[in-house]
Amino acid sequence: MSEPFHGTDLLDVDRLLAEDERLVRDSVARWVDERWMPIVKDHFRNGTFPLELATELGAMGLLGTTLVGYGCPGLSSVAYGLAMEELERGDSGLRSFASVQGSLAMYPIHAYADEALKNRYLPKMAKGELVGCFGLTEPDHGSDPGALSTRAVRDGREYVISGEKLWITNGSCADLAIVWAKVDGQGADDIRGFVVEKGTPGFSAYDVDGKLSLRASVTSGLVFDEVRVPEENMFKGVRGLRGPLSCLNQARYGIAWGAVGSAIAVYRAAVDYAKARPQFGRPIAGFQLVQAKLADMINEIVKGQLLVLQLGRLKDAGVSNPVQVSLAKRNNVKMALDCARSSRSILGANGISDEYPVFRHMVNLESVFTYEGTHDIHTLILGRAVTGISAFE
Repeated sequence: MSEPFHGTDLLDVDRLLAEDERLVRDSVARWVDERWMPIVKDHFRNGTFPLELATELGAMGLLGTTLVGYGCPGLSSVAYGLAMEELERGDSGLRSFASVQGSLAMYPIHAYADEALKNRYLPKMAKGELVGCFGLTEPDHGSDPGALSTRAVRDGREYVISGEKLWITNGSCADLAIVWAKVDGQGADDIRGFVVEKGTPGFSAYDVDGKLSLRASVTSGLVFDEVRVPEENMFKGVRGLRGPLSCLNQARYGIAWGAVGSAIAVYRAAVDYAKARPQFGRPIAGFQLVQAKLADMINEIVKGQLLVLQLGRLKDAGVSNPVQVSLAKRNNVKMALDCARSSRSILGANGISDEYPVFRHMVNLESVFTYEGTHDIHTLILGRAVTGISAFE
Protein backbone atom coordinates (compact mmCIF):
# COMPACT_ATOMS: atom_id res chain seq x y z
CA MET A 1 0.00 0.00 0.00
CA SER A 2 1.37 3.44 -0.93
CA GLU A 3 1.61 6.28 1.56
CA PRO A 4 -1.44 8.61 1.39
CA PHE A 5 -0.99 12.18 0.24
CA HIS A 6 -1.72 14.67 3.01
CA GLY A 7 -3.20 18.06 2.20
CA THR A 8 -4.41 19.53 -1.07
CA ASP A 9 -1.23 20.79 -2.77
CA LEU A 10 -0.86 17.82 -5.07
CA LEU A 11 0.98 19.87 -7.71
CA ASP A 12 3.31 21.71 -5.29
CA VAL A 13 1.71 25.09 -5.98
CA ASP A 14 3.29 26.25 -2.73
CA ARG A 15 6.61 26.36 -4.55
CA LEU A 16 5.23 29.17 -6.75
CA LEU A 17 4.58 31.45 -3.77
CA ALA A 18 6.97 33.99 -2.28
CA GLU A 19 7.95 33.60 1.35
CA ASP A 20 5.92 36.63 2.46
CA GLU A 21 2.85 35.26 0.65
CA ARG A 22 3.17 31.95 2.50
CA LEU A 23 3.56 33.82 5.79
CA VAL A 24 0.32 35.70 5.21
CA ARG A 25 -1.52 32.53 4.30
CA ASP A 26 -0.20 30.55 7.25
CA SER A 27 -0.89 33.29 9.81
CA VAL A 28 -4.47 33.66 8.60
CA ALA A 29 -4.89 29.87 8.59
CA ARG A 30 -3.82 29.70 12.24
CA TRP A 31 -6.20 32.50 13.19
CA VAL A 32 -9.09 30.79 11.41
CA ASP A 33 -8.39 27.52 13.19
CA GLU A 34 -7.92 29.10 16.62
CA ARG A 35 -10.44 31.96 16.65
CA TRP A 36 -13.11 31.14 14.07
CA MET A 37 -13.60 27.38 13.97
CA PRO A 38 -14.60 27.05 17.64
CA ILE A 39 -17.47 29.55 17.24
CA VAL A 40 -18.73 29.24 13.67
CA LYS A 41 -21.26 26.48 14.41
CA ASP A 42 -23.06 28.56 17.03
CA HIS A 43 -23.07 31.69 14.87
CA PHE A 44 -24.40 29.76 11.89
CA ARG A 45 -27.16 28.26 14.04
CA ASN A 46 -28.07 31.62 15.54
CA GLY A 47 -27.76 33.64 12.35
CA THR A 48 -25.18 36.04 13.83
CA PHE A 49 -21.75 37.42 13.02
CA PRO A 50 -19.16 38.13 15.73
CA LEU A 51 -18.51 41.78 14.97
CA GLU A 52 -15.93 41.93 17.75
CA LEU A 53 -13.55 40.08 15.41
CA ALA A 54 -13.42 43.07 13.04
CA THR A 55 -10.50 44.68 14.85
CA GLU A 56 -8.60 41.37 14.81
CA LEU A 57 -9.08 41.15 11.04
CA GLY A 58 -7.83 44.72 10.82
CA ALA A 59 -4.78 43.96 12.94
CA MET A 60 -3.86 41.17 10.51
CA GLY A 61 -4.09 43.52 7.54
CA LEU A 62 -7.15 41.83 6.05
CA LEU A 63 -9.29 44.96 5.61
CA GLY A 64 -8.30 46.95 2.54
CA THR A 65 -5.34 44.60 2.15
CA THR A 66 -4.07 45.81 -1.24
CA LEU A 67 -4.78 49.52 -0.72
CA VAL A 68 -1.83 51.85 -0.17
CA GLY A 69 -1.68 54.71 2.32
CA TYR A 70 -4.23 55.96 4.88
CA GLY A 71 -3.24 53.17 7.28
CA CYS A 72 -3.90 50.41 4.74
CA PRO A 73 -1.53 47.43 4.47
CA GLY A 74 -0.53 47.73 0.79
CA LEU A 75 0.07 43.99 0.32
CA SER A 76 0.07 42.15 -3.00
CA SER A 77 -3.03 40.82 -4.71
CA VAL A 78 -1.72 37.27 -4.34
CA ALA A 79 -1.21 37.71 -0.58
CA TYR A 80 -4.74 39.10 -0.34
CA GLY A 81 -6.13 36.18 -2.33
CA LEU A 82 -4.40 33.62 -0.13
CA ALA A 83 -5.88 35.33 2.92
CA MET A 84 -9.38 35.21 1.41
CA GLU A 85 -8.88 31.52 0.64
CA GLU A 86 -8.19 30.84 4.31
CA LEU A 87 -11.05 33.01 5.56
CA GLU A 88 -13.53 31.18 3.34
CA ARG A 89 -12.12 27.86 4.42
CA GLY A 90 -13.61 29.01 7.70
CA ASP A 91 -16.89 30.26 6.21
CA SER A 92 -18.13 32.29 3.25
CA GLY A 93 -19.67 34.76 5.69
CA LEU A 94 -16.29 35.49 7.25
CA ARG A 95 -14.67 36.10 3.88
CA SER A 96 -17.69 38.17 2.80
CA PHE A 97 -17.21 40.52 5.74
CA ALA A 98 -13.59 41.19 4.76
CA SER A 99 -14.41 41.41 1.04
CA VAL A 100 -17.19 43.93 1.52
CA GLN A 101 -15.15 46.05 3.90
CA GLY A 102 -12.05 46.16 1.71
CA SER A 103 -13.24 45.83 -1.88
CA LEU A 104 -16.71 47.34 -1.81
CA ALA A 105 -16.53 49.99 0.92
CA MET A 106 -12.87 51.02 1.30
CA TYR A 107 -11.88 50.65 -2.35
CA PRO A 108 -14.31 53.25 -3.77
CA ILE A 109 -13.39 55.73 -1.05
CA HIS A 110 -9.71 55.15 -1.82
CA ALA A 111 -10.22 55.37 -5.59
CA TYR A 112 -12.88 58.06 -6.01
CA ALA A 113 -13.40 60.14 -2.85
CA ASP A 114 -11.89 63.49 -1.91
CA GLU A 115 -8.88 63.53 0.41
CA ALA A 116 -11.02 64.64 3.32
CA LEU A 117 -13.21 61.54 3.09
CA LYS A 118 -10.19 59.27 2.65
CA ASN A 119 -8.56 60.63 5.78
CA ARG A 120 -11.82 60.57 7.74
CA TYR A 121 -12.75 56.96 7.05
CA LEU A 122 -9.96 54.77 5.69
CA PRO A 123 -7.59 54.60 8.70
CA LYS A 124 -10.38 53.51 11.04
CA MET A 125 -11.85 51.13 8.47
CA ALA A 126 -8.46 49.49 7.99
CA LYS A 127 -8.33 48.84 11.74
CA GLY A 128 -11.87 47.47 11.82
CA GLU A 129 -13.01 50.35 14.01
CA LEU A 130 -15.50 51.50 11.36
CA VAL A 131 -17.52 49.02 9.28
CA GLY A 132 -18.82 49.76 5.81
CA CYS A 133 -21.36 48.25 3.44
CA PHE A 134 -22.11 48.57 -0.29
CA GLY A 135 -25.57 49.55 -1.48
CA LEU A 136 -26.12 48.71 -5.15
CA THR A 137 -28.60 45.81 -5.41
CA GLU A 138 -32.28 46.70 -5.03
CA PRO A 139 -35.44 44.61 -4.45
CA ASP A 140 -36.31 44.84 -8.16
CA HIS A 141 -32.85 45.32 -9.68
CA GLY A 142 -30.11 42.72 -9.27
CA SER A 143 -28.33 41.68 -12.46
CA ASP A 144 -29.33 44.93 -14.20
CA PRO A 145 -27.89 47.63 -11.93
CA GLY A 146 -28.27 50.26 -14.63
CA ALA A 147 -32.01 50.14 -14.00
CA LEU A 148 -31.71 50.96 -10.29
CA SER A 149 -34.48 53.12 -8.82
CA THR A 150 -32.66 54.96 -6.03
CA ARG A 151 -32.51 58.69 -6.75
CA ALA A 152 -30.30 61.53 -5.51
CA VAL A 153 -31.72 65.01 -6.12
CA ARG A 154 -29.53 68.05 -5.68
CA ASP A 155 -30.82 70.67 -3.25
CA GLY A 156 -28.33 73.50 -2.81
CA ARG A 157 -25.11 72.03 -1.40
CA GLU A 158 -26.79 68.74 -0.47
CA TYR A 159 -28.18 65.68 -2.20
CA VAL A 160 -31.47 64.14 -1.11
CA ILE A 161 -31.40 60.34 -1.52
CA SER A 162 -34.55 58.20 -1.73
CA GLY A 163 -34.81 54.49 -2.43
CA GLU A 164 -34.17 51.02 -1.05
CA LYS A 165 -31.34 48.48 -1.27
CA LEU A 166 -31.52 44.76 -0.50
CA TRP A 167 -29.19 41.79 0.15
CA ILE A 168 -26.58 44.10 1.63
CA THR A 169 -23.79 42.34 3.56
CA ASN A 170 -22.89 44.15 6.82
CA GLY A 171 -25.85 46.52 6.25
CA SER A 172 -27.39 46.75 9.71
CA CYS A 173 -24.06 46.69 11.55
CA ALA A 174 -22.28 49.17 9.28
CA ASP A 175 -21.19 52.62 10.39
CA LEU A 176 -21.37 53.91 6.82
CA ALA A 177 -22.83 52.83 3.49
CA ILE A 178 -21.54 53.32 -0.03
CA VAL A 179 -24.78 54.08 -1.90
CA TRP A 180 -25.23 54.21 -5.66
CA ALA A 181 -28.03 56.36 -7.02
CA LYS A 182 -29.14 58.08 -10.20
CA VAL A 183 -28.59 61.81 -9.84
CA ASP A 184 -31.61 64.05 -10.51
CA GLY A 185 -33.48 61.17 -12.12
CA GLN A 186 -31.08 60.79 -15.03
CA GLY A 187 -30.09 57.49 -16.68
CA ALA A 188 -27.39 54.93 -15.98
CA ASP A 189 -24.71 57.30 -17.27
CA ASP A 190 -25.28 59.53 -14.26
CA ILE A 191 -25.15 56.93 -11.48
CA ARG A 192 -23.05 58.36 -8.67
CA GLY A 193 -21.70 57.02 -5.41
CA PHE A 194 -22.28 58.58 -1.99
CA VAL A 195 -21.06 57.96 1.54
CA VAL A 196 -24.00 57.87 3.95
CA GLU A 197 -23.25 57.60 7.66
CA LYS A 198 -25.29 55.59 10.12
CA GLY A 199 -27.61 57.82 12.09
CA THR A 200 -28.26 60.24 9.23
CA PRO A 201 -31.97 61.20 9.44
CA GLY A 202 -34.08 59.11 7.08
CA PHE A 203 -31.50 56.30 6.76
CA SER A 204 -32.43 52.97 8.33
CA ALA A 205 -31.47 49.31 7.99
CA TYR A 206 -33.18 46.02 8.77
CA ASP A 207 -32.01 42.41 8.87
CA VAL A 208 -33.23 39.94 6.26
CA ASP A 209 -35.17 37.18 8.01
CA GLY A 210 -35.39 33.54 7.02
CA LYS A 211 -31.96 33.07 5.45
CA LEU A 212 -30.91 29.46 4.91
CA SER A 213 -27.48 30.48 3.58
CA LEU A 214 -24.68 32.76 4.81
CA ARG A 215 -26.19 32.55 8.26
CA ALA A 216 -22.92 33.53 9.98
CA SER A 217 -23.14 36.87 8.21
CA VAL A 218 -25.24 40.03 8.44
CA THR A 219 -27.55 40.50 5.43
CA SER A 220 -29.74 43.57 5.37
CA GLY A 221 -32.02 45.94 3.58
CA LEU A 222 -31.27 49.68 3.51
CA VAL A 223 -33.99 52.33 3.35
CA PHE A 224 -33.40 55.94 2.30
CA ASP A 225 -36.30 58.27 3.03
CA GLU A 226 -35.19 61.68 1.76
CA VAL A 227 -31.76 61.30 3.29
CA ARG A 228 -29.72 64.49 3.07
CA VAL A 229 -25.98 64.22 2.56
CA PRO A 230 -23.50 67.04 1.86
CA GLU A 231 -22.21 67.34 -1.70
CA GLU A 232 -18.68 66.48 -0.55
CA ASN A 233 -19.97 62.98 0.29
CA MET A 234 -20.46 62.26 -3.41
CA PHE A 235 -17.58 60.61 -5.27
CA LYS A 236 -16.22 63.14 -7.72
CA GLY A 237 -13.83 60.71 -9.39
CA VAL A 238 -16.28 58.43 -11.19
CA ARG A 239 -19.61 58.54 -12.99
CA GLY A 240 -21.94 55.85 -14.38
CA LEU A 241 -21.77 52.09 -13.90
CA ARG A 242 -17.98 52.12 -14.10
CA GLY A 243 -17.91 53.07 -10.42
CA PRO A 244 -19.87 50.20 -8.87
CA LEU A 245 -18.62 47.66 -11.42
CA SER A 246 -15.00 48.51 -10.64
CA CYS A 247 -15.72 47.75 -6.98
CA LEU A 248 -17.41 44.47 -7.87
CA ASN A 249 -14.42 43.51 -9.97
CA GLN A 250 -12.20 43.87 -6.90
CA ALA A 251 -14.56 41.78 -4.79
CA ARG A 252 -15.03 39.07 -7.42
CA TYR A 253 -11.29 38.54 -7.43
CA GLY A 254 -11.37 37.76 -3.70
CA ILE A 255 -14.39 35.50 -4.18
CA ALA A 256 -12.52 33.45 -6.77
CA TRP A 257 -9.80 32.76 -4.19
CA GLY A 258 -12.27 32.26 -1.37
CA ALA A 259 -14.19 29.59 -3.24
CA VAL A 260 -11.01 27.49 -3.34
CA GLY A 261 -10.97 27.69 0.46
CA SER A 262 -14.51 26.32 0.67
CA ALA A 263 -13.58 23.52 -1.71
CA ILE A 264 -10.55 22.65 0.41
CA ALA A 265 -12.70 22.55 3.56
CA VAL A 266 -15.25 20.13 2.13
CA TYR A 267 -12.57 18.00 0.47
CA ARG A 268 -10.65 17.59 3.72
CA ALA A 269 -13.87 16.69 5.53
CA ALA A 270 -14.68 14.06 2.90
CA VAL A 271 -11.21 12.49 3.00
CA ASP A 272 -11.15 12.31 6.79
CA TYR A 273 -14.65 10.87 6.94
CA ALA A 274 -14.07 8.33 4.18
CA LYS A 275 -10.93 6.99 5.85
CA ALA A 276 -12.68 6.66 9.22
CA ARG A 277 -16.12 5.38 8.12
CA PRO A 278 -16.32 1.57 7.83
CA GLN A 279 -18.89 -0.17 5.65
CA PHE A 280 -18.87 -3.73 4.36
CA GLY A 281 -15.86 -4.48 6.52
CA ARG A 282 -13.51 -1.69 5.43
CA PRO A 283 -13.27 2.13 5.23
CA ILE A 284 -15.37 3.57 2.43
CA ALA A 285 -12.21 5.33 1.20
CA GLY A 286 -11.23 1.95 -0.22
CA PHE A 287 -14.16 1.83 -2.65
CA GLN A 288 -13.72 2.92 -6.25
CA LEU A 289 -16.71 5.28 -6.42
CA VAL A 290 -15.57 7.18 -3.34
CA GLN A 291 -12.02 7.42 -4.64
CA ALA A 292 -13.33 8.71 -7.98
CA LYS A 293 -15.19 11.51 -6.19
CA LEU A 294 -12.12 12.44 -4.15
CA ALA A 295 -9.91 12.37 -7.24
CA ASP A 296 -12.31 14.67 -9.09
CA MET A 297 -12.33 17.08 -6.16
CA ILE A 298 -8.57 17.37 -5.76
CA ASN A 299 -8.18 17.61 -9.53
CA GLU A 300 -10.49 20.63 -9.70
CA ILE A 301 -9.09 22.26 -6.57
CA VAL A 302 -5.55 22.23 -7.99
CA LYS A 303 -6.79 23.74 -11.28
CA GLY A 304 -8.69 26.40 -9.35
CA GLN A 305 -5.57 27.28 -7.34
CA LEU A 306 -3.50 27.69 -10.49
CA LEU A 307 -6.21 29.82 -12.10
CA VAL A 308 -6.40 32.36 -9.28
CA LEU A 309 -2.64 32.40 -8.77
CA GLN A 310 -2.09 33.37 -12.40
CA LEU A 311 -4.87 35.95 -12.14
CA GLY A 312 -3.22 37.37 -9.03
CA ARG A 313 0.13 37.65 -10.79
CA LEU A 314 -1.57 39.47 -13.68
CA LYS A 315 -3.34 41.76 -11.22
CA ASP A 316 -0.12 42.58 -9.40
CA ALA A 317 1.48 43.37 -12.76
CA GLY A 318 -1.40 45.72 -13.56
CA VAL A 319 -2.48 43.82 -16.68
CA SER A 320 -5.55 41.85 -15.55
CA ASN A 321 -9.00 42.59 -16.96
CA PRO A 322 -12.63 42.04 -15.86
CA VAL A 323 -13.16 39.12 -18.26
CA GLN A 324 -10.36 37.21 -16.55
CA VAL A 325 -11.96 37.92 -13.17
CA SER A 326 -15.31 36.64 -14.47
CA LEU A 327 -13.58 33.49 -15.71
CA ALA A 328 -12.08 32.85 -12.28
CA LYS A 329 -15.22 33.66 -10.29
CA ARG A 330 -17.41 31.54 -12.55
CA ASN A 331 -15.09 28.54 -12.61
CA ASN A 332 -14.07 28.43 -8.97
CA VAL A 333 -17.47 28.97 -7.38
CA LYS A 334 -19.04 26.27 -9.56
CA MET A 335 -16.08 24.02 -8.78
CA ALA A 336 -16.46 24.55 -5.03
CA LEU A 337 -20.21 23.96 -5.14
CA ASP A 338 -19.67 20.71 -7.06
CA CYS A 339 -17.07 19.66 -4.48
CA ALA A 340 -19.47 20.42 -1.63
CA ARG A 341 -22.24 18.35 -3.20
CA SER A 342 -19.88 15.46 -3.86
CA SER A 343 -18.52 15.64 -0.33
CA ARG A 344 -22.05 15.66 1.04
CA SER A 345 -22.76 12.43 -0.83
CA ILE A 346 -19.65 10.77 0.65
CA LEU A 347 -20.77 11.69 4.16
CA GLY A 348 -24.23 10.27 3.50
CA ALA A 349 -26.82 11.23 6.11
CA ASN A 350 -24.07 12.77 8.25
CA GLY A 351 -23.47 15.23 5.42
CA ILE A 352 -26.47 17.30 6.48
CA SER A 353 -25.35 17.56 10.11
CA ASP A 354 -23.51 20.64 11.33
CA GLU A 355 -21.15 18.33 13.18
CA TYR A 356 -19.34 18.54 9.85
CA PRO A 357 -18.69 21.71 7.77
CA VAL A 358 -19.92 20.33 4.46
CA PHE A 359 -23.58 21.35 4.38
CA ARG A 360 -22.77 24.79 5.81
CA HIS A 361 -20.31 25.40 2.98
CA MET A 362 -22.72 23.98 0.42
CA VAL A 363 -25.61 26.29 1.30
CA ASN A 364 -23.22 29.25 1.58
CA LEU A 365 -21.91 28.56 -1.90
CA GLU A 366 -25.44 28.67 -3.28
CA SER A 367 -25.37 32.38 -2.37
CA VAL A 368 -21.83 32.93 -3.62
CA PHE A 369 -22.95 31.29 -6.90
CA THR A 370 -25.50 34.12 -7.21
CA TYR A 371 -24.03 37.27 -5.69
CA GLU A 372 -21.65 39.74 -7.31
CA GLY A 373 -22.59 38.54 -10.76
CA THR A 374 -24.60 35.34 -11.06
CA HIS A 375 -23.06 32.31 -12.72
CA ASP A 376 -25.21 33.01 -15.77
CA ILE A 377 -24.13 36.64 -16.01
CA HIS A 378 -20.46 35.65 -15.91
CA THR A 379 -21.23 33.06 -18.57
CA LEU A 380 -22.57 35.81 -20.82
CA ILE A 381 -19.56 38.02 -20.08
CA LEU A 382 -17.32 35.21 -21.32
CA GLY A 383 -19.63 34.59 -24.27
CA ARG A 384 -19.36 38.23 -25.30
CA ALA A 385 -15.58 38.11 -24.95
CA VAL A 386 -15.16 35.08 -27.21
CA THR A 387 -17.77 36.00 -29.85
CA GLY A 388 -17.74 39.79 -29.84
CA ILE A 389 -21.56 39.68 -29.63
CA SER A 390 -23.37 40.91 -26.51
CA ALA A 391 -26.33 38.87 -25.25
CA PHE A 392 -27.27 41.65 -22.82
CA GLU A 393 -28.81 43.91 -25.46
